[in-house]
Amino acid sequence: MLTRLGWGIAVASAVLYAAGAWLGYPEPVVLATGGALAVVTAVLWTLPQPRLTVRREITPVKVERGEASAGVLHVTNTGRAHRAGLRAHDVCGPGEIDIEVPRLRPGVAESVSYPLPTDRRGEIPVGPLRLVRADPFGLARRVHQYGERQTLLVRPRTVALPLLPSGRSHHLEGPTTDTAPAGTVTFHALREYVVGDDLRHIHWRSSARTGTLMVRQLVDASLPQTTIVIDTSQDAYPDPDDFELAVDAAASVAAGAARRSFPVRVVTGDGPLVETRGGPHDVELILDRLARLSPHDVPHAALDVARRVRAGGALVFLTGARGEISRAGVLRRRFDRVVCVRIRPEAPGPSLPGVAMIEMADLDELRAAWKGTTR
Repeated sequence: MLTRLGWGIAVASAVLYAAGAWLGYPEPVVLATGGALAVVTAVLWTLPQPRLTVRREITPVKVERGEASAGVLHVTNTGRAHRAGLRAHDVCGPGEIDIEVPRLRPGVAESVSYPLPTDRRGEIPVGPLRLVRADPFGLARRVHQYGERQTLLVRPRTVALPLLPSGRSHHLEGPTTDTAPAGTVTFHALREYVVGDDLRHIHWRSSARTGTLMVRQLVDASLPQTTIVIDTSQDAYPDPDDFELAVDAAASVAAGAARRSFPVRVVTGDGPLVETRGGPHDVELILDRLARLSPHDVPHAALDVARRVRAGGALVFLTGARGEISRAGVLRRRFDRVVCVRIRPEAPGPSLPGVAMIEMADLDELRAAWKGTTR
């Protein structure tokens, strides 16, 4: 098909020819003839159907944000003639990557690699791939589409963090195992009732004696659980990069606990995102789920969601510079250890009793500050 330039020359040639013939000037006729010949030559150049086998692969298909990932284009000329002047255009996310294909000899396969953008976390659609054959002057081109759309998964960056101690509770009657008849859940203490608590756990005698509803706090006596609450509200993050850093920090905490085979639970304003028992496979699951997380208008404040999750273990709450943290102190009654992580705060946060505060601008600062919370 003709390009815009090709159509422009074709129309201009027709106008020049008509004007020259009507006015009796040979010069416009000669120019028009030359333009018409150029357009016809361009069409004939791109007319032959190339016989090609084209395959594109992505390696690797899962990377951390900022890591290298490449598309590899394998092209084989199955015809008898040499093929030159081919260019490939691969759609990648909102943009397009232009790839120059080398001259193809008959029966010979050529491979071309090109970098894929991994600076933003998420699922990045790659494809469809279009192979374009154009004439040297860009007057005509022929486009063929190959292959199916693939997906590059860019996951959050992580740094190695030690497991956060959570005041591991031991069974009052001695050690238990996960195969014990009653499991590993045991009574830990009495506390005031919070909206969302299971009514079956209300301790009626204590409630009658104190005049306040009291519930039994049950804990897992074998493995401390790490609960991570991410504030996904758009209003909490002045800069989109701040949310990316919050997800990186959450991934680092979650992966650090899961790699040591400890239970991990990740919660957002929309509710539970992922809950695992820990292990290498669960690390992959956590990172995949966090890769697809995005800020938006949430139905509930993240702190309100944190107050409704199952108590016990350690709680890590992550929010942006404008996130609400003043009510985080009440969580200390439900968890053995509470850490509040703020991303690039505009001003120092309030001092909350029983809550470790971390203010960070990059993952290196998180790693350095995290050591103080594990003592």
